Amino acid sequence: MSAGEIARDVRAGVRSARDVVEEHLAAIAGREDELHAFNLVLVDEARATADEVDRRVAAGEDPGPLAGVPVALKDNLCTRGVPTTCSSRMLEGWRPPYDATVVTRLSRAGAVIVGKTNMDEFAMGSSTENSAFGPTRNPHDPSRVPGGSSGGSAAAVAAGFAALALGSDTGGSIRQPAALCGVVGVKPTYGLVSRYGVVAFASSLDQIGPLAANVADAALALEVIAGHDRADSTSIPRPAPALSDVLLDGVDGLRVGVVRELVDAVDPDVGRRLAEAAGALEAAGAKVDEVHLATASLGLSAYYLLATAEASSNLARYDGVRYGLRVDGDDITAMYGATRAAGFGAEVKRRIMLGTYALSAGYYDAYYGQAQRVRTLLIRDMEAAYASYDLLLAPTTPTTAFELGAKTADPLTMYLSDVCTIPSNLAGHPAMSVPYGVGDDGLPIGVQLLAPALGEATMFRAAAALEASLA
Repeated sequence: MSAGEIARDVRAGVRSARDVVEEHLAAIAGREDELHAFNLVLVDEARATADEVDRRVAAGEDPGPLAGVPVALKDNLCTRGVPTTCSSRMLEGWRPPYDATVVTRLSRAGAVIVGKTNMDEFAMGSSTENSAFGPTRNPHDPSRVPGGSSGGSAAAVAAGFAALALGSDTGGSIRQPAALCGVVGVKPTYGLVSRYGVVAFASSLDQIGPLAANVADAALALEVIAGHDRADSTSIPRPAPALSDVLLDGVDGLRVGVVRELVDAVDPDVGRRLAEAAGALEAAGAKVDEVHLATASLGLSAYYLLATAEASSNLARYDGVRYGLRVDGDDITAMYGATRAAGFGAEVKRRIMLGTYALSAGYYDAYYGQAQRVRTLLIRDMEAAYASYDLLLAPTTPTTAFELGAKTADPLTMYLSDVCTIPSNLAGHPAMSVPYGVGDDGLPIGVQLLAPALGEATMFRAAAALEASLA
């Protein structure tokens, strides 16, 4: 059942939240050892929450729009009293004293949290192979990666472990695993969803969003978690958008630009599915044309300077003094070094060193400053494109899911997995991946819709039309 159907039936008393949760816990028990989607499954807590939802329904109360819906949370979202590790030894066993705003909003909407999902350590990766607790596997083919860094969340939805999941998207970490696992993944406009309580990777890029089995469920989830939050200084002072009501509005008259530079960066089977998606939008009444985004190819280089620079700053707090892992040394400098050597994995160390170098005296202008200038040019190019088009259409990933271990020895090849998703993060614009058929290997392919800032309603209209074209 979809998340919307579950909530409807639970609110009406047709099904109990406890029965729904037991079904999903049984699914987890059946395949979790094979897939490793979770770092922690909250069995007792989920049952207790479901029982409280059922009590409220029996009392004539409305638990909320996500009543009884099982939801999985990426393990970088603070959850009060629940271990939140970011899949790192540095935070192993750490229990936050507060909930992230999105967690609070899910709870108030009647959702049932079933667990914390595996991820690339501190959200740094494209395959969920960088986790300190072992990789997650793709439910469609366990020899393949689920994508990253929100691979556990995508796998949990694809495997039926949870009806909804939340992930974070810094350079494509929701959309890329959504595409590889065959689910819907949404990166909202920067500031539309509160970042309060997400463990920071790159603060000017991080954004929380939903993963779901279908477009309607993703819209429902985003309506719940979006909206202004005074606890987040970057939060946009406006309410959550109404998305569910526009899903049947169609795309007649919408102008859609297919980004040529991103099409050129993908495998032929991915390109064919994208062409089919463009044709489906055109058949539904949209005006589809090719658009050139000259700076799109520069986004990857700029991102891996800006994101690593911000990571270098954000992760400096993990020093063995305030919280997290501590490894003693002869003096404080030795303790810092020993703690970070033991607590951080290889990819996190690589990005910290790259970011520290980019910020260092003598190199700041040549690397970090230049990357910021490229970011500005990309934003201007995208704004110019949106002057002529309502939406942009592009691939989500260059390939289908690759084999575990295929790219771990070559970080630059791994980084190329994000080439199609990064532009929206740099611009702060919304984007979402929608499943659209399979590749030559039978594995899922996702196509990506990009919209200008706060263009979620139009984006969801087109996503619903794409989904309907496959029905």
